[in-house]
Amino acid sequence: MNPLTRHIPYIVKNVDKLRSRQVLIVGDVGLDEYVLGQVRRISPEAPVPVVEVDTEEARVGLSANVAQNVASLGGTPVLVAVVGRDGAAEQLRGLLSRAGVSPEHLVVDGTRPTTRKLRVMVANHHIVRVDYERVQFLKPELEAQVLERVRACIQTVSAVIIQDYAKGVISESLAQEIIQLAKAAGKKVLVDPHRTTPLAYYRGADLMKPNYVESVALSGEKVDDLRIDPDHLNRIGQKLMAGIASSTLVITRGKDGMRLFDSGRVTDLPTFARQVFDVTGAGDTVIAALALAWGGGFPLEDACALANFAAGVVVEKVGCVPCSTQELLEYMNTHTQDGVG
Repeated sequence: MNPLTRHIPYIVKNVDKLRSRQVLIVGDVGLDEYVLGQVRRISPEAPVPVVEVDTEEARVGLSANVAQNVASLGGTPVLVAVVGRDGAAEQLRGLLSRAGVSPEHLVVDGTRPTTRKLRVMVANHHIVRVDYERVQFLKPELEAQVLERVRACIQTVSAVIIQDYAKGVISESLAQEIIQLAKAAGKKVLVDPHRTTPLAYYRGADLMKPNYVESVALSGEKVDDLRIDPDHLNRIGQKLMAGIASSTLVITRGKDGMRLFDSGRVTDLPTFARQVFDVTGAGDTVIAALALAWGGGFPLEDACALANFAAGVVVEKVGCVPCSTQELLEYMNTHTQDGVG
């Protein structure tokens, strides 16, 4: 029996408590566009496949996907982010509204385009991705606007997520200001880090959630050392917690689930996912579920279990899609009945 199963009764009993919770999300946002089609021939112009388009669709991406996961799990997301003054921003606002996420706290930067990621896919396989973006830090006056939105919203939320994709919204000064505001307000701060961002940006946060590749990069460990040291993951965890001055950390490990470090205790939480079609956005689901549950009073290990189940739902889908409360409950019920693990 998978040890994750023992958390199911608590989650089922308390999942309705998430509905009254607000989560503040600060970070980069973008528009995810998908072109889906078929390949029947190679182009005569160059040795590349010709994709015959069947459908096109657009979805919210980056921190906006975190926000829609909070909404789909029953919480109320408060999204503070930056967009350009363009058609993509208008399209993003519409998609957010339909996903139950208010676009009212999107700050406009007329000097940059709204981030767009265009994926061309054939039978669930990526053929190519095209990025439209300008990676740069915000001007001081725009960073001040972001901070003003955070300050206006922070008293009513249960938790704060700093969602860093290294597109320029999260600077060290902004991250530290947010962390200090949250501490003063008694709110938990969770960080989803970028592997290239110095740990000093996140110092003082309550919990950081890197994936395995990010954790290695952020720790500065050498790959050769990892191959010969079976305790490398615990060593990495200790380095990362010391780096941000926190006693809690979650490292997600793909098919191996996640490892939780909590005040000296180390716990492995496996995954139930049976089919993995696309890991895009799974980390967004994890951080959203963690913040919503932990900020809503769940013990941290139960919050991690809920996040693990939610991630199992979304990796069996294609693209950045949220996990709903109903899907979460059905997923847990299925695994309780069939005894997977």
